[in-house]
Amino acid sequence: MPFDTVPAILSDALDAHGYDTLTPVQQAVIAPDAHGRDLIVSAQTGSGKTVAFGLAMASDLIGEDGRVAPSHTPQTLIVAPTRELALQVSREFIWLYGPAGARIATCVGGMDASKERRALSQGAQIVVGTPGRLRDHLERGALDLSGLKVAVLDEADEMLDMGFREDLEEILDATPDGRRTMLFSATMPQPIVALAKRYQRDAHRISTVGADRGHGDIEYLAVTVAPADIENAVVNLLRLHEAETAMLFCATRDNVRHLHASLIERGFSAVALSGEHSQNERNSALQALRDRRARVCVATDVAARGIDLPSLSLVIHVELPRDMDTLKHRSGRTGRAGKKGTALMIVPYPRRRRLESMLRGANINAQWINAPSAEDIRRADHDRLLDKLRAPVEADEADRMLAEKLLGERTAEDIAIMLVQAHRAQMPLPEELLDADSSPPPRETGPRAGFEDTVWFTMNIGRRQNADPRWLLPLLCRRGHITRSEIGAIRLGDEQSHFEVPRAVADRFAEAVERTAGGEDSDEGSLVIARADGPPQGHSRSGPPRRPEGRNGSGSGYKGKGNSGPLKPRYEAKAFGEKKPFGDKKPFGDRKPAGDRKPYGEPRAFGDKKPFGDNKSFGDKKPYGDKKTNADRASFADKPRGPRSDGPRSDGPRSGGPGGGKPFAPRGDSRPRPEGKPRFDAKPRAGGPGKRPKG
Repeated sequence: MPFDTVPAILSDALDAHGYDTLTPVQQAVIAPDAHGRDLIVSAQTGSGKTVAFGLAMASDLIGEDGRVAPSHTPQTLIVAPTRELALQVSREFIWLYGPAGARIATCVGGMDASKERRALSQGAQIVVGTPGRLRDHLERGALDLSGLKVAVLDEADEMLDMGFREDLEEILDATPDGRRTMLFSATMPQPIVALAKRYQRDAHRISTVGADRGHGDIEYLAVTVAPADIENAVVNLLRLHEAETAMLFCATRDNVRHLHASLIERGFSAVALSGEHSQNERNSALQALRDRRARVCVATDVAARGIDLPSLSLVIHVELPRDMDTLKHRSGRTGRAGKKGTALMIVPYPRRRRLESMLRGANINAQWINAPSAEDIRRADHDRLLDKLRAPVEADEADRMLAEKLLGERTAEDIAIMLVQAHRAQMPLPEELLDADSSPPPRETGPRAGFEDTVWFTMNIGRRQNADPRWLLPLLCRRGHITRSEIGAIRLGDEQSHFEVPRAVADRFAEAVERTAGGEDSDEGSLVIARADGPPQGHSRSGPPRRPEGRNGSGSGYKGKGNSGPLKPRYEAKAFGEKKPFGDKKPFGDRKPAGDRKPYGEPRAFGDKKPFGDNKSFGDKKPYGDKKTNADRASFADKPRGPRSDGPRSDGPRSGGPGGGKPFAPRGDSRPRPEGKPRFDAKPRAGGPGKRPKG
């Protein structure tokens, strides 16, 4: 259908590509108030932003003849954060601007740089690339931006998060002042706003992101599983949905490698995509998905943006994303361009509350479901097989002859059974989960709800093996696939310990412990957990166990303040009854007086001391005025001096004034001073001997 506000050459390209109508963001960028202006566009993933900025720049590129004018320097520059996104933008512009005669050059890392420089030198009007490679071509002189008309930053927030701010600034500084600058992104944080203020003039703001809900074309489902059942849950989810193309997101490269190998071993046609793969390997993996040679892609967050696969209908978060923005971008690989999609989140029991908080922050309403069991998958396979066999088929003469031959040798029932078996042999087998038939664990309504009826278990370790509830608690959660809140009191003995779990999860716990016995951790290989005949000896409690409250409102799982019954002490103290009662002690009056005790150093008793009046009174002491004055004291000159061995010395005083001082002791090589002559003449002071008069 024709689009009135779009150039005819682009309208024909949209019609040929199957566009019936434009998305809201595409309509907004070609509105009259956005014509010829700088743009800041915020739109959700899958809303058609690539075609949107392709339409927005049409007035700057396409002439009156409906063609893009030849040019020796680029007229449009599009910067994308990842190689996959840049290659995808390049493919979109090939079918959109190819009929208009535009030459498009792609400059990304991991590709042949010499071929890129050759394409730039041949006069490409549209250049698409990543920041690092574009900056490299700019510094080498292969990229000339002096004639640029339009600059587009796609997924600008991601480029700033990846540390490309310096590269972007150098690229934009090399462009002319009269260019148009467009910023496209799913989110608009503060750094993007600051970048827009520096490089844009009177920018027009466009936002099509709904604040009250998440992506409307994506159904969010959350599945709670035991931590050891994550891989089996992935297999069952893939088998249940049988999506045409599915993408699985992991957190690390190692996990991608492990899960990809596991799916290949089970019979899935899968490819891997992570940072450790070269650009050729990435291109081959994506092309295999487009050609339907592969149906499953296991990837890290490197594929969370920019990957557009029309047949992708299922996204599985094998490991939870780090924040809600990553959750949106991962899920946005499906449900694109008006199509419906499903985003499944596999949630280990201990991380359910974290995901609930993330979903609230992202305004996403997710439905919590059970992990599919093997029986659920068999029922789904039964229905799909019947629908496939009931569909009309076209057969040629050779097929009919082969069918008649089979009917002559076998009965119709045998042929049908063989057909069903052949169909099932092509599909991977489902996995049995530990708790596939149980519902998701309900949220606790009290601090220790569900501990009215418990089952006691025993472990073959105790205090002699340095057992401590602080490390026993996570060990039990890991071995039994339960949460901290599902473990009751822990009682430590000398050689063994006891703990309790609610009867509702006791069977599941025992099955998980048996399955994980002698597992990966060598330190836990000798640990034996078994059901106990009853509570430990001496244990008595009325009502549910009291547990200390943690930060999240659940018990900590080990004994502490507030628990009923103290732990058995490490060292046996003397019983209270063995001590002498208080009444058997001698009264205070029967004790020996302090004076009769053998004192330290034989001091005299208090009564033997002389009374205070017999002591010499203060008045018997010589009065202060009777002290010798400084003038009455003998000077240092009157004191005899011994001979020195280092030469002659003077016996005169160091100071000739009253009061004297230390004798002057010159060195042996000094000339002796005449006897009795002071070192200097001190003037007496007023008010007393030796004081200098005031004034």
